[in-house]
Amino acid sequence: MAGITKPQPQKGNESAAGEAVAASAYNELTQQPGNACAPGSGQNAHANAADADDARGKPSTFANSAGAGCEHDADDARFMRRAIELAWRGAGWTNPNPLVGCVIVREGRVIGEGWHERYGQAHAERNALADCALRSGQGASGQPASPDDPAHGCAQGATAYVTLEPCCHTGKQPPCTEALIAAGIARVVVGSRDPNPLVAGKGCEALRAAGIRVDADVLRAACDELNSVFFHFITHKTPYVVAKWAMSADGKIACASGDARWITGPEARVDVHELRHRLAAICVGIGTVLADDPLLTCRRDTPGSQPVRVVLDSRLRIPEDCALVRSCSEGAAPLIVATCAPVADEASPEAAKAKRLASRGVEVLSVAPDAAGRVSVSHLLAMLGSCGIDSLLVEGGAGVLAAFFEAGAVNEAVAYMAPKVIGGAGAPSPVAGRGAPRMADAVALGRATSDVLGDDVKLMFAPAGAARVASQTRIARKAAGDWRASAAEGGAPCSPAS
Repeated sequence: MAGITKPQPQKGNESAAGEAVAASAYNELTQQPGNACAPGSGQNAHANAADADDARGKPSTFANSAGAGCEHDADDARFMRRAIELAWRGAGWTNPNPLVGCVIVREGRVIGEGWHERYGQAHAERNALADCALRSGQGASGQPASPDDPAHGCAQGATAYVTLEPCCHTGKQPPCTEALIAAGIARVVVGSRDPNPLVAGKGCEALRAAGIRVDADVLRAACDELNSVFFHFITHKTPYVVAKWAMSADGKIACASGDARWITGPEARVDVHELRHRLAAICVGIGTVLADDPLLTCRRDTPGSQPVRVVLDSRLRIPEDCALVRSCSEGAAPLIVATCAPVADEASPEAAKAKRLASRGVEVLSVAPDAAGRVSVSHLLAMLGSCGIDSLLVEGGAGVLAAFFEAGAVNEAVAYMAPKVIGGAGAPSPVAGRGAPRMADAVALGRATSDVLGDDVKLMFAPAGAARVASQTRIARKAAGDWRASAAEGGAPCSPAS
């Protein structure tokens, strides 16, 4: 099970989140003396060791609630906004690591920028520092940057804008705090606080101890929105779950005959593939496999990372020649079959079938049953989380969606509604199961937001104030006119390089 990850080109095996997936509340980040919102705070600010010593133990000048606090300098907001744009470029490629962007600024001009591009590769801060060297010509020879200073001396006295608190521990990548210190960075502006117990305030403490001024919570709400998946995963040890379905205007997911292709139009289907790219895994039930023989891969107009496909199959009925198994054996995308069948009993036919599936690369996962004898959602999520799967898109069918809702495991829901009426008492609705006996027992999805995608409407539900993964796709951001929509294609730097 430990080997199941999203297959991505040129990726390693690093997972900062996986190194310490443990529950932790946000730790307070103490600040340097002086109000970081004062005029000129966006310019270069040199903090000496005496200032750092005097500041220890003083309270933060920022409010504790996400997104709250004083009004920051316009330059701070501008450069942090660019760092956020850069961070979005890593969406779908960094799981289970967070999305992080970094911009290096000297005297109001961008001298380097970068983001965490791929799981297992360099973090945003080191990429931005290396970019400083490339822009100055110090890295033009193609020689690897010094492990002590990726900027080769080109970032001395500059300010680094980072969307997430820099890491201070050694995993598959060295600490970003050490790179910032070695590069001579004078000030670090942080957006989000990192709940990872290996960081959780320690990164900022290390920077302050080195005489670097640290200001936090700049555009914190927007920075937090980058990493709703990571924050959930690092604190709960289980995947962030998005429930998804497509339905007609009268709430049907198929005709009574079973025909369901296609309910929604091409724009909505493109958006679904963006969600598959963004999340680490996709889940369906065996009924969907038997009825539709789906592939469940990510198909985009630009390269996308492939989700781990997860099939809930309590009796191990999956056909050995289905599209999922064939594509797994061909290396297209991983496949997990979660079952309650007696696969550990060597004499059972299920054990023999499990071995045949394993020979074709399929991971057959033995999961405890729930009270109805089906795969237990809570046990499944714990097992997926233990191997670094940080997010799960549950696409159905109706029985599987019901199981996740009944388990209280859904973090947000997204419904694509087509302007069609199917009708028919026998036509299925999105969620089956026992159902709520009274209206007061119905599952509350939270506040709704919407986008129009072609002829269809995309409805997104999440608790009030919560970030919504489903609203972060390229298509959805463009439909909403979000300034972050440019992140996928890049965007002009917010200031010319010096």
